[in-house]
Amino acid sequence: MRLIPFIPYPPAKDGFWEPVTSTLNWCEEDYYATKYAAEIINTLTNLLFMLLGVQGILSCRRHGHDSIFQIAYYGYLLNLLGAFLAGLAIFITLYYHYLQDPLFHQNAYALLTTVVVLRSMYTMEVTLRPSLRHTTEEDRLARQKQGLPVLSKEQQQYENARDLKNLNLMWFMVAYGLGMFLGGFGIWNLDNHFCTKIRGWRREVGLPWGIFLEGHGWWHLMTGIGAYLYIVWGIWLRHCLNKRQEEYHLWWPHIWNIPEVIRTSSTMNGSAKKSN
Repeated sequence: MRLIPFIPYPPAKDGFWEPVTSTLNWCEEDYYATKYAAEIINTLTNLLFMLLGVQGILSCRRHGHDSIFQIAYYGYLLNLLGAFLAGLAIFITLYYHYLQDPLFHQNAYALLTTVVVLRSMYTMEVTLRPSLRHTTEEDRLARQKQGLPVLSKEQQQYENARDLKNLNLMWFMVAYGLGMFLGGFGIWNLDNHFCTKIRGWRREVGLPWGIFLEGHGWWHLMTGIGAYLYIVWGIWLRHCLNKRQEEYHLWWPHIWNIPEVIRTSSTMNGSAKKSN
């Protein structure tokens, strides 16, 4: 006897987009909800990319972030990352079309993302960590002995403490984003490897509970949030590279909020909020 109410999965319908020509067909059953969407959860969870893309574009325009980040957010609206070089993207697309192998597409995406993220991590460390950019008290005294311009001891201590605080928060953002990526990837792989069994479980629990067993949907949600965090991190890091830490700060009051890099003079909910 079922204690939790549920709706049985309806039978599959003839799809509006038949015949199937895609090289990929995920574990979600086709056309069970409507004949106009082969994979309804796949379709709906993609809306997160569009919502975050619009939010990111508006944030860039409102706070004057570099235009390159608007391009990245426009890429969200097309479900592209927008950060790859055009020539490399064209090569990957054409080669994937030739191979018809989804593993190549997935591995190319993972490799390019890893290279970009690791390079940004390196830049973040050498830019913000005082011991790596030679702004410790010993470095300050050495420059002073050589007759080079130096900040006052108090100002240097303030900047070091500020940058260390920012660095720690950036690393938390990176770890959180990476955790979302890897978690979504893990769930998606379970979906691919145990598709038959998971489809059976969905049928047993029925709707709407079966929605929570859609691994590809979780992949969209988690990678969407993870990628968004990396773009916000990139915006904040760019301002730090430009020595504008006093002009901008990260607004992220709770982990469930969508973070945003805003001008220090900006207000949120009627009161100024400053994180650095």
